[in-house]
Amino acid sequence: MTHDLFLELRNIRKAFGGFTALQDINLQIRKGEFVCFLGPSGCGKTTLLRIIAGLEVQTSGEVFQAGRDISRLPPAQRDYGIVFQSYALFPNLSVADNVAYGLVNRKAPRAEIHQRVLELVKLVGLPGSEGKYPSQLSGGQQQRIALARALATRPGLLLLDEPLSALDALERVRLRSEIRALQQQLGVTTIMVTHDQEEALSVADRIVVMNHGVIEQVGSPYDIYREPASPFVADFVGKVNVLPARVKSGQLHVGELCIPHDGADRDARVYLRPEDVLARPIADGDAHVFEARIEKIEFLGSYCHVHVTSPTLQPHNLTVYLSLNFLSEQSLKVGSTLKLRLLPERLKVF
Repeated sequence: MTHDLFLELRNIRKAFGGFTALQDINLQIRKGEFVCFLGPSGCGKTTLLRIIAGLEVQTSGEVFQAGRDISRLPPAQRDYGIVFQSYALFPNLSVADNVAYGLVNRKAPRAEIHQRVLELVKLVGLPGSEGKYPSQLSGGQQQRIALARALATRPGLLLLDEPLSALDALERVRLRSEIRALQQQLGVTTIMVTHDQEEALSVADRIVVMNHGVIEQVGSPYDIYREPASPFVADFVGKVNVLPARVKSGQLHVGELCIPHDGADRDARVYLRPEDVLARPIADGDAHVFEARIEKIEFLGSYCHVHVTSPTLQPHNLTVYLSLNFLSEQSLKVGSTLKLRLLPERLKVF
């Protein structure tokens, strides 16, 4: 990693009694990067965030920020702002006083505090709300104020713990793009914890996929989605079809389809994204084409999840994405048959 390394975690381990919450975590984060810790509930992502913040003390391992060993420093001596899932605003303080809280604690001059509060409230899109109280704001507005408060002291690191999970779907999408735009504008190194893969894919420079206290894979959203390093990642990020297969004499046998494949003879499982099965255009000479029957159509707006079965792939069902236009043009409905083509280069064999 280059000289712009900002945060480094070395061999972090955390045990609660006999339970190991984190095991051998090594990670490097660059200055100005937006990183998401992604994984199911209980995978250790929030514990790791709390260790970076000093709200939890690791059992072993070190944390370095901007070259400084902060492994045992209390939260107040670390350089970060944090936003929690529950907003955690002070209900008895006005918006202005909530935003100013960290600056007041640092005994900043009053005029400077006033200026900074106005600047931040405007930055998060709520100018004029300084005199309001948290109870007068919607959830999304409260979370914007929590964000302004976290940024008030100009921290080098912004930590976001599931900041959008308490909001409704529309507000979540709106706020996540605002957070990303703000992060890019300020250039602040940011770590966000989320269990929502769509959220992680849409905002992160890199995603850290976690499971059972270990890191399964670190990579760009594209790499995580296209080149999953393990069955867990393939399954957890995005939709995927899992088909039984067999490698035999340099061929991968998926049902009756045969695809050239290097490797020892063995039983395998093949992972295939719904978009990697094509419905058209299928030419006469195309390989890996099979006939399928539509069993169910899930309408999702401009495209549909179409569940198909095929004797060629017995015993497995397959989910494919088909556009609404294509279904209409071809007059396809439940019970219709159609030809599909598998993209062999997109198969992941584990």
